[in-house]
Amino acid sequence: MLAIIWHDFLYQPLFNLLIWLYNDYTNANLGWAVVYLTIILRLVLLPFTLVTEKAKAKEEDLGNQASELEKSFKNDPVMLKTEMRKLLQRKKVRPWSKAIVLGVQVLVLVLLYQVFLRGITGEKVIKILYPFINFPGKINTVFYGFELGQVHDFIWPGIVAVFLLGEIYLGYRKNKALTQSDLAYFILFPAFSFLALWILPMVKSLFILTSLLFSVIIHQFSKVIFRPKPVKKAH
Repeated sequence: MLAIIWHDFLYQPLFNLLIWLYNDYTNANLGWAVVYLTIILRLVLLPFTLVTEKAKAKEEDLGNQASELEKSFKNDPVMLKTEMRKLLQRKKVRPWSKAIVLGVQVLVLVLLYQVFLRGITGEKVIKILYPFINFPGKINTVFYGFELGQVHDFIWPGIVAVFLLGEIYLGYRKNKALTQSDLAYFILFPAFSFLALWILPMVKSLFILTSLLFSVIIHQFSKVIFRPKPVKKAH
């Protein structure tokens, strides 16, 4: 049952979308088809992404308000506790939105892995193509000199790792008091990501890098539309 759901409702539709993009919009370049597929999926998931970004902005706003309350009521712990309780009651966390976005991206990662594991030529493609999707023939899996199915590639996993390092650094830059766990995360997460992508086909790195770039653009856009309100000093 689960195998049927996976193949008929998840794997096959996404695979056909990938081949359709390859046939009609990429001049027979599977790498660009993966990029376009990633962007389409992120656009479909955009409402959930915006919910997550709004929650982040609200958390930042609440953090600023909490700091202001601590300054205003530093000599009145009872009042501080009361005001903090009121502030936290307004906090609404929606972890499901982030879980949906991450879940779909994991699904696509598995899809891309299976595509290259099973092969994308000959009868294997014909069997799962919809009647209205043209058979692409021999698929070009070279992306600007890089083989999409190549494992143990250093360049693309390295680009992703450096990108993650930069993102984490920019996030930590505002925080002057970093803990040992923060520093460990700063080093280990990009290193682990590099190692994981190094043992997987290069197409995974392309997918993740595209998704990361999309996230950065949406985050910058969200900082404008979800700009925190100025903190009002308590009296």
